[in-house]
Amino acid sequence: MKRKYSFAITLFLSVSISFAQKPVQPSLGFRSVKTLKINGLEFKDLNKNGKLDKYEDWRLPQEVRVKDLISQMTLEEKIGFMIISTTRMGGDLIFQQNAPRTEITSSFNEEDLIQPNNMFTRKPLPVPMMSSAGTTKGVMTYNLRHFILRANTNAKIMADWSNNLQALCETSRLGIPAIVASNPRNHVTVDASVGLSVGTTVFSKWPGELGMAAMRDLKLTREFAEIAAKEWASVGLRKGYMYMADLSTEPRWQRIEGTFGEDADLASSMIREIVLGFQGTKLNKNSVAMTTKHFPGGGPQVGGQDSHFDWGKNAHYPGGMFDYHVKPFIAAINAGTSSIMPYYSAPKDKNMEEVGFSYNKAIIQDLLRKKLGFKGIINSDTGPIDMMPWGVENLTIVQRYQKALDAGVDIFSGGADPALLLETVKTGLVSETRINESIARLLKEKFDLGLFENPYVDADAATKIVGNAEFQKKADLALRKSIVLLRNDEKLLPISKKTKVYFETYKESGGRGQAQGSAINVNKPIIQNSNIEFVSTKEEADLVLLWLIPSGGGLFSSGGQAIELSLSKNKIDVAHVNEILNSKPTILAINFTNPWVIDEIDKGKAQTVLATFGTTQDALLDIVSGAFKPTGKMPFTTPKSMKAVEENKSDVPGFMEPNYALFKFGDGLSY
Repeated sequence: MKRKYSFAITLFLSVSISFAQKPVQPSLGFRSVKTLKINGLEFKDLNKNGKLDKYEDWRLPQEVRVKDLISQMTLEEKIGFMIISTTRMGGDLIFQQNAPRTEITSSFNEEDLIQPNNMFTRKPLPVPMMSSAGTTKGVMTYNLRHFILRANTNAKIMADWSNNLQALCETSRLGIPAIVASNPRNHVTVDASVGLSVGTTVFSKWPGELGMAAMRDLKLTREFAEIAAKEWASVGLRKGYMYMADLSTEPRWQRIEGTFGEDADLASSMIREIVLGFQGTKLNKNSVAMTTKHFPGGGPQVGGQDSHFDWGKNAHYPGGMFDYHVKPFIAAINAGTSSIMPYYSAPKDKNMEEVGFSYNKAIIQDLLRKKLGFKGIINSDTGPIDMMPWGVENLTIVQRYQKALDAGVDIFSGGADPALLLETVKTGLVSETRINESIARLLKEKFDLGLFENPYVDADAATKIVGNAEFQKKADLALRKSIVLLRNDEKLLPISKKTKVYFETYKESGGRGQAQGSAINVNKPIIQNSNIEFVSTKEEADLVLLWLIPSGGGLFSSGGQAIELSLSKNKIDVAHVNEILNSKPTILAINFTNPWVIDEIDKGKAQTVLATFGTTQDALLDIVSGAFKPTGKMPFTTPKSMKAVEENKSDVPGFMEPNYALFKFGDGLSY
């Protein structure tokens, strides 16, 4: 009996193991390659040699497939693989000044585009930046397989274009698929400059990143990321150039709108939910791979100036809080972020080499790789080789590549022509063994995402997924939860039913997808809200709802002058605002992309104050009318004066600064 029982267990285990190891046929997507059928299973013959290579065998471990493919790649193919380049669709005239408005199509843009080399620096550098190669040339001649799509069009066109791109890649020697990245596409934003955000799109519309943090709702944050991942993947976007783990500790920094605020713990929690929502617990065929930026934290810039520019090249840590800024990146690493992007900045610190972080071996190798244990991809920001080579200006281009590779960069953003990177290897400055290390990381991401099995999307399904009503319903909730009530001293809120309201809002003209007039009176014919009776003039009104949307003009309008945060310096007519405050009971709403200084109007007049961070008029009116009770909390501290701004320590959050705050991080009332 004992022997029969033992045999039964052995047989059961054998059958169980056999069943568990039985391969499950994945869905294969292909256009031109043939397939190989082996033992009832199907495989793509990507290199067209009529036999099953290891990298084509989806049953094998990723490391085996990666090793095999690397062994088959030429040096030229490897080098092209280490460039991520802006790509353009048919009719897409991005970067071309004064270009006529054209219809974007799913065809290829075959025009090479040279972007001026002084776009950011305002001074010439040794070589121009090749921003974009013609699509076919990029894929077939330059061997590019990583692209950044900045075009803004509908879901069907994007999906069709993505399929066309993958079909082109499939015809190449090894049939390696492309991966397409994008900047954020799901947020209401003021500054939709190229490289920061795509602006208003067909995707579901959520609060700005600061507004997401103001919600203090991690569950809804995760749902946002899961929804956005479905939308992105449906059109073929499988990589995000996002999100920013930087902290808004320097109130003048012009990229605060893309952060999750000043508190490292809150930002860490937000980044964790974002990464897990977009990627899952590990990369898979439904994931969008994240590129967390800008290591080791781009917030503490000298004077708030940005390191896209020569005059803003330095980060500093006067409060000794370097580790505080690294904390959200640790959360991203623990959540499994696929890539991390170093910033352009060179640290102004005697304990660090004063070179841009993409060149800084102590930051990338010693801190990020060894101490923090990051094993993923190091993706340079756009243009540190050609345009923002801070601290290494005197090196040649090939020497800059050598130093960046030695520091640990795996893929370079901004160019399209890999010739000088290739020269770096061919002249012996960098070994092919070092190149193979980066190729292995880049290939692993593609295999993990399932792109070798099926890089194609269903364009008809994409039109039903992107921006659908169910997704937008969740986003509408977030838009309301992101609004913060800061003052209600006169108890004007929520307003009584049938209160006569004059609604006026200001927004600067211009910006991609954001064009409006400089002053708009919004009244009943445009906005519908059953609790409010809109009137056409303030004289008719019981109260005024005044929504200010200040703007510093956008990141790339900087000329190096001192940065002002006063409303009058940021497109707001303060005299007009004060006239309204003095004439009628007024609900003042202010959209914060930076921690604005409002002392010009805050002299006992602004008794009812709301803060928004990228939301809609409907959401604001639901808060004002009481249809939705405010729950948001401030994601950063606002300074009480420009003197407080100028005396702040750039790496220290406002809630830790003495004699600084008007509204504090975490402030927020309800009804």
